[in-house]
Amino acid sequence: MSEKSKSSWQKEMSGKEQRDVIKRLLPYTKDFKADFLIAILFAALLSGINILLPLLLQYYMDHYLQSKSTPLNVMFLFAGLYFIGVILKAITQFIQMYLYSMGAEKTLEKIRIVLFKKIHTLGMRYFDQTPAGAVVSRVTNDTMTLADFWTLFMTLIIGIFSLVSAFVAMYIAKPQIALITLIFVPILMITTWYYQRFSSRVYRQMREYLSRLNTKLNESIVGINVIQQFRQEERIEGEFEDTNELYLKKRFEMIKTNSLLLSPIISLFYALAVVITLGLFGINSLDHFVEAGMVYAFLTYLQNFFNPMTNLMDYLTTFQDGIVAGSRIIGVLDDQTLEPQQTPDKGATIVNGKIEFKNVTFSYDNENAVLKNISFVVRPGETLAFVGHTGSGKSSTINVLMRFYDFQEGQILIDDLDIKKYSSDELRKKMGLVLQDSFLFYGTVASNIRMLNQNVTNGQIEEAAKFVHADQFIEKLPKRYQTKVVERGATYSSGEKQLISFARTIVTNPKILILDEATANIDTETEQLIQDGLKQMRQNRTTLVIAHRLSTIVDANQILVLDKGKIVERGTHEELLKLEGKYFDMYHLQNISDD
Repeated sequence: MSEKSKSSWQKEMSGKEQRDVIKRLLPYTKDFKADFLIAILFAALLSGINILLPLLLQYYMDHYLQSKSTPLNVMFLFAGLYFIGVILKAITQFIQMYLYSMGAEKTLEKIRIVLFKKIHTLGMRYFDQTPAGAVVSRVTNDTMTLADFWTLFMTLIIGIFSLVSAFVAMYIAKPQIALITLIFVPILMITTWYYQRFSSRVYRQMREYLSRLNTKLNESIVGINVIQQFRQEERIEGEFEDTNELYLKKRFEMIKTNSLLLSPIISLFYALAVVITLGLFGINSLDHFVEAGMVYAFLTYLQNFFNPMTNLMDYLTTFQDGIVAGSRIIGVLDDQTLEPQQTPDKGATIVNGKIEFKNVTFSYDNENAVLKNISFVVRPGETLAFVGHTGSGKSSTINVLMRFYDFQEGQILIDDLDIKKYSSDELRKKMGLVLQDSFLFYGTVASNIRMLNQNVTNGQIEEAAKFVHADQFIEKLPKRYQTKVVERGATYSSGEKQLISFARTIVTNPKILILDEATANIDTETEQLIQDGLKQMRQNRTTLVIAHRLSTIVDANQILVLDKGKIVERGTHEELLKLEGKYFDMYHLQNISDD
């Protein structure tokens, strides 16, 4: 496979790409810089303590330990001083780790909130093209990875302090031996560079397969009824196992890489450095006496020199994982598949609800038009119905009116003002949409009608339910409006869920009502309540209806028949029957089916 044909997640990340990710993530730490700065100060203090403790023991070993007549009070003095030093070191480590971890967690929370808000600004096109499981993976798995990602920077800072302080201490003690240890630094840098280059590709692939796993899992949970109904368990399990196997292979590849290039290679270099150091001290001892305290202190500094490298290499796995996760998060934050942008006029409000389409053309992919020169006018208080076969453009007309998608040509006017001149809040406030498949959120009946709008009172909720006749079944529930609603409203019938959806829409008192096949999936038990509720809702409101049952729109002021994105017939129910065209055929076909 050529490099150009590879998808981005199959390639390794260049150093520039990794630096760009870090630059984009660092600003999120700005609000918590006090935590990070104080943690860094304590990291510097910790490095100082790590230098002083070996010096203390070195002095004791060289001046008192070799003597057979060391007083007990001197021994207790040094033991006490070392104990105090260890306690101070522990307190310093705690404060440093606590403050830095708190800053990292706060940063993670901020990124997650920003990402969640961003997702809710994305247009419908993004969710059409991106599986739900992949979106969930960005908000949960990828952001969680960043929690440990920040730890590397603290490890890096501590490592720099330890490396510098340890080298200075070694240089003061034995300059020649200290300089020899620097030979290992470029070797480690080359190893780190190679690891970053190779591992970034592996981690990208791991993240992609994890995202696919989440997608498969999400689809399986949401579609469990269909899977069991059509006995697709074995196929779904096979697909999940295949994806999981690919993820497992990448995990194995990562483990093998880490096992070779991380702490084992540092341990090897440390062992070589110890051998060389002891060898050089042994050679020096041939000419003059070498103090035991000096050897102990030097080996301790050597350990302090290599330990940060070991920690740093170990955290490189987290770093690479975080870099890849960060790039995926930034990909969402930079995504420009936004909801259509408005340029609102100050004070523009929808008062009457007049709607006019002027030669509107719309395409989902900017190539194949699904609406072609659509023009119509709906006056305040009138009802306009759309009918047509699947794919004729009915729902697309509603999508552009609701500003879920932007149209390419033409103009849409509301109260004779361009729809783009209204704010999104005004459009959502004055336009009520009822879909074919009503969605209920986990909570109560009241919370599903209120929809977190704290301006809606309990009295208004009850009035809205009564207005659409939803109160007739709500009053029979165990706790009435406080009755629990489980996920997706599984314990309610289709008709009951639709009535709650009606109440949810009507409680905001919209001026324009849009019904997208709102009666298509209604059970016969609540059908009459639904029809009565719809009649109430349409009073004094401009209503657009996508009709599945033509018998429900016979009283519409105007009916538009769509075919392949064009209006092929228009008129009232009686006028269209007289034409004996497409509407005539559909109406009589439904009557024959009903008979």
